[in-house]
Amino acid sequence: MLIERAGCVGREDELVELTSRLALTRASGSAAVLVLGDPGLGKTALLRGLADRVAAPALAARAGAWEQDSPGAVLRQLLGEAPPADPVAAADALVARAVGAGQEPGLVLVDDADLADTFSLQAIASALRRHHDAPVLVVLAATRSTQFLGEIAADTIRIEGLDAVAVGELASLRGRVLHPAMAEVLTRHTAGSPRDAVALLDELPPSRWARPDTQLPAPVHVRDEVQLALAGCGADGRALAEALAILGEDASLGQAASLAGLEDPLSAVDALAAAGLVETTRDHRPRWRTPLIGVAVLATMGARRAADAHRRAAAIVDDEVRRARHLVAATPLPDAELADEVARLAQRRGDEGAWAQAAALYRDASRLTDDPVGRDDRLIRSVDALVAAGDGMGAAALVPVVESLRETPLRDAVLAYLAILRGRATEAEVRLKRAWDIVNAEREPETAALIATRHVLHSLALCRGEELVTWADRAISLAGRDSAAGVEAAAIRGLGLAMAGRFEEAHEAYALAARRVGHSAQTQRVTMGRGWLDVLSDEPDEARSRLEGVTDPRVLGGSTRISMWALAWLARVQFLTGEGDAALQTVAAGRALAAESGIALVTPLLEWTATETHLLRGSWEDATRTARAAEVGAQGYEIMRVPALLARAHIAEARSDFRAVLRILEPLTQAPAGSALSEPAIWPWAETYAAALIAEGRLDEADEFLRPHETRAREEQHRSAQARLATARGRWHGARGDLAGVRDTFDRALELLDGLPLRYERARVTFAYGQALRRAGRRRDAEALLSSARDLWDGLGALTYVDAAQRELRAGGVRAPRGRRGPVDLTPQEETVAEMVASGLSNREVAAQLFVSPKTVQYHLTRIYAKLGVRSRTELAAMAAEQTEEP
Repeated sequence: MLIERAGCVGREDELVELTSRLALTRASGSAAVLVLGDPGLGKTALLRGLADRVAAPALAARAGAWEQDSPGAVLRQLLGEAPPADPVAAADALVARAVGAGQEPGLVLVDDADLADTFSLQAIASALRRHHDAPVLVVLAATRSTQFLGEIAADTIRIEGLDAVAVGELASLRGRVLHPAMAEVLTRHTAGSPRDAVALLDELPPSRWARPDTQLPAPVHVRDEVQLALAGCGADGRALAEALAILGEDASLGQAASLAGLEDPLSAVDALAAAGLVETTRDHRPRWRTPLIGVAVLATMGARRAADAHRRAAAIVDDEVRRARHLVAATPLPDAELADEVARLAQRRGDEGAWAQAAALYRDASRLTDDPVGRDDRLIRSVDALVAAGDGMGAAALVPVVESLRETPLRDAVLAYLAILRGRATEAEVRLKRAWDIVNAEREPETAALIATRHVLHSLALCRGEELVTWADRAISLAGRDSAAGVEAAAIRGLGLAMAGRFEEAHEAYALAARRVGHSAQTQRVTMGRGWLDVLSDEPDEARSRLEGVTDPRVLGGSTRISMWALAWLARVQFLTGEGDAALQTVAAGRALAAESGIALVTPLLEWTATETHLLRGSWEDATRTARAAEVGAQGYEIMRVPALLARAHIAEARSDFRAVLRILEPLTQAPAGSALSEPAIWPWAETYAAALIAEGRLDEADEFLRPHETRAREEQHRSAQARLATARGRWHGARGDLAGVRDTFDRALELLDGLPLRYERARVTFAYGQALRRAGRRRDAEALLSSARDLWDGLGALTYVDAAQRELRAGGVRAPRGRRGPVDLTPQEETVAEMVASGLSNREVAAQLFVSPKTVQYHLTRIYAKLGVRSRTELAAMAAEQTEEP
């Protein structure tokens, strides 16, 4: 009942689903849903939360194993009285009581339905069959499904453990304010079980929740249950359980049997399975039913027996990291020799890019180190490895501890590293400068190289290509090309070359780096960098191939941070090639990693892609929401600020609010020398800004603005950048009435895109070309292009722009069907203007969408008023509404 006292937390999706199904019974009639979940996941709380949410009182019951042989036990609870002896009559009584005299649908809730008596279930089944038109929803909650429950309920909702956010909310309801990293630890420890999480929150003192590296026990009720279960498993079963608890989930059955001293462990496996402690796989590998069972088994062993078992396990396992961790677990006091051995192993694993393992090993080495200076150094390196692995939350929780230590270059560099991932540019700048000022590169070349690699990441986030390359070369020079710092610097150096416009050198640098890293955890970094470069280089197919392989941080022990970058750029590839659904799914995966890791640096890039996808589909609310998400905290680094600004600018552009586009993007025109913001191949903002200038009639400014960007894109022979800028230049020619310039420029833009699978870019160019020709009076040529653009947009699911293309076609008049006009003969352009004004658009908005001047719109509007005999926009809208209502 613990979770009931805490309330229904983290089940909003399930509650929305169930309330929606209840509402549907008004039209579709009676229905049943089976809610399945392991014990302690909050099924009871979910049912209670559902009952609290609906308007009409719910009929509720909870089955008990001791009542299974008592016919009608559940029905008696539902009806509040003894049910009729006949199941059919009982069914009628149940429906009559559920629906009652009110207007709201009836709700019937049965908890622990897998323990319900047969008579009650038969009555519920009969109620659904006999009264299929009745507005009644039956919700059956159970730990396991049965054949009868499956026949009653056609649909099943499975509930899993809560996420860390929900567990944190649960903690606050218990009077505990947990750091997000601690909430994540508690979530992993309990597999998100609300019952177990609440139990630990109540049982442990506040001091235990202060640090995320604290060792959490199993709740008392789990320890009691496990102790009782082990008593019935025999000596062999207990020995195997203890061996599994010592070795961890990666152990093979052979290793566990060896540690337990069993020649034939299968009988012991069967005993543990029968006791509900383990589940087995096809290869006979036992796995704890929940993670807490293994923790509880360790608790039953006591410190001495557990230490002895760990020492014996170290001689059995064949992995050097696992061996070291067993020796650490067997050593309660400082041990300088073992501490040094573990620290050396941590450095090797870090050099190989296995940062999560390195973090754990450095932490172990710190605990075993007696010397205060060495202990602090290893703790700091543990935090640095956590950041490198992408565990920003775990690292952030240890910041107060690190800040309390004496200042060293390493300490400042680690704190700067975390500040970078959290998007705090100013803090990172200050800490990096301080670290570089106080380090002695001759005496501590390794530490100096590490600081240089943090400068590399800082420069990347600031979009300073040449500066990035300088720091990368410095790191490689200090530590050596094959060192961990050298490999990490090389993995980013190619991006610096690209940001400086040196694309050919960038590709050569990555080819060399890929040969050097071979097949290790560092491969993830180099592969992601190459994929990112492929996106910038108009090679989406190559980018997709590389990025898809490094989106999972578990592969080769890679980094969550690198996986987030891979997901962000993979989503961008999917958007540009017209895979909107896939792009949104990839963004969702990136968001999940961001929430789990506490890394903010990549979020704006993810949300920019989501915003553009929603805009294409006409999902304005979703686009506004994701644009706001991109903007949160995006002021520190250019790599955060630019996509956030682009997301807002594209919303303004889609609304034809070009003044807002100029206001939003104006800061990007002030980019300092050496910034990648002036590289048209890196950030696609210049053409959007230029198009807004043209739409506002500021043609001389647009020309002056476009020239350096066009020159840069041409010098670098970057095809999509040239095509995007040519689109803006084509609009400029159109605004000046230069038809030849329009044709030459747009034809070149389409030629540049020929052969590239960039469906989004091709649709934009084709649409703009058609707009420019229609404005120039070349209606039939415009029709072919606009029709093609409409089909391209339709293939992308871009409803917003399909409608825009249709408006352009109507404005051109070529496809206006005969006989559609009323007694007043409006021209096609006048019909389009009248329709848009009647819908509530201002003259400026109409002008922007039709790509004419506001004066031209006013001219058309004056003629429309005269022809229709109306005097105002209000009267025009009223006339349009009357025509719409006519049969």
